[in-house]
Amino acid sequence: MEDQMLRRNALGLSLAALLALLGGGAPALAQGGPITEGIVGTWVLVSVVSQADDGTRGEPFGPGPKGVMIFTRDGHFSLFQSRAELPRLAASDRARATPEEAMTVVRDSIAYYGTYAVDETNRSLSITLEGSTYANLLGPSQRRIITSLTVNELQFSNPRTPSGMTLQTSWRRATPR
Repeated sequence: MEDQMLRRNALGLSLAALLALLGGGAPALAQGGPITEGIVGTWVLVSVVSQADDGTRGEPFGPGPKGVMIFTRDGHFSLFQSRAELPRLAASDRARATPEEAMTVVRDSIAYYGTYAVDETNRSLSITLEGSTYANLLGPSQRRIITSLTVNELQFSNPRTPSGMTLQTSWRRATPR
């Protein structure tokens, strides 16, 4: 009787391990997993594409932008985005940047952090910025529509930026699962 119970437990554990291995690479949404769990972690920027009302498309941070975004389980996030290459400042003290250098850094990068909430039904994020290198963004919640989420890829759109554009942003997980 005891041998039979041990065999049944071993078989059950083996089956559970096999199922875990087989299901590991499937998309998070296809598995029915909540978006909330799927976005937690560190993401590396792949691309940012803008579209104006007239249909004109562009890359606000140029080709091959750099960036990182981190979502924590307790509802906090941080983000940094920039052009692939930001110029080095002539002065060794960033407070002594020339007006042209400062303008380039402001134009070609952004960082912000705050809290987020997921709307599973509408597949969207509501973010509230608590701090930013561009303080004009602080205030009411902003919405991001999740257009794709797999285990290792995340895409979302920013329905309307202050400059009147729609942004589509693509990310890959920093450490693939």
